[in-house]
Amino acid sequence: MRWVVFLRAVNVGKANRCQPVQIAKELAKFGLVNIGAVGTFVVREDVSESVLRNAIAKKLPFKCEIMICPARDIMNLASKDPFSQQPSGPDITRFVTVLHKRPRALPSLPLSLPSDDDWLLKIIAIQDRFVLGLYRRQMKAISYLGKIEKLLGVPATTRSWNTIGRIAKILEENR
Repeated sequence: MRWVVFLRAVNVGKANRCQPVQIAKELAKFGLVNIGAVGTFVVREDVSESVLRNAIAKKLPFKCEIMICPARDIMNLASKDPFSQQPSGPDITRFVTVLHKRPRALPSLPLSLPSDDDWLLKIIAIQDRFVLGLYRRQMKAISYLGKIEKLLGVPATTRSWNTIGRIAKILEENR
C-alpha cells in the first residue's frame, strides 16, 4: 500500500531538527518522496504501516508523532473542493490538520475562534482524520491552530491545502 507521512513539530525553531531530504535518501527503498513541506513524505512503494513507522522513527534523532495515512485517503480528500464556499484571498490560508486518529467526540461545526464575528481560525469540516479550515495570516492565528489538538484530544499536525494538492499531484503521477 502507498502512504503519506506527516511528522509533527519538526524543524520548528531550534527544536526537533532533522533533514527530510536525507531521510528520503536513506529510505529510498520505500520510494520516499520529500514534499518540501517539512516532515511530509509520499511513500510510493508497497510497505506495511508498521515497517514504515519503525524505519522513519529510527531515522529521527528525537521522538515525534508520525501520522501515516493511506494515499487513497489523501486522494479522496483532494478530489473534492471543500473550500468552494469559503472566503479566500492573500490574507487567508486554507489548511488541513491531520489527526493521529479519529477523535471520539466532534465539536459543532463550523467553529470559529475566537468568535464568529471576528474569527482568526475557522474549522469548516472534519472528515475522518482530517480537519479542514481557514486561518487569517496573523500571528495570533498560530496559537489557535494549537488549540485544535486540545479541542479534539488527539495529536495533530497542520499543512496548507496547497501542500495537500502537491501530494495529490505526486500520487497521481505515480499511479
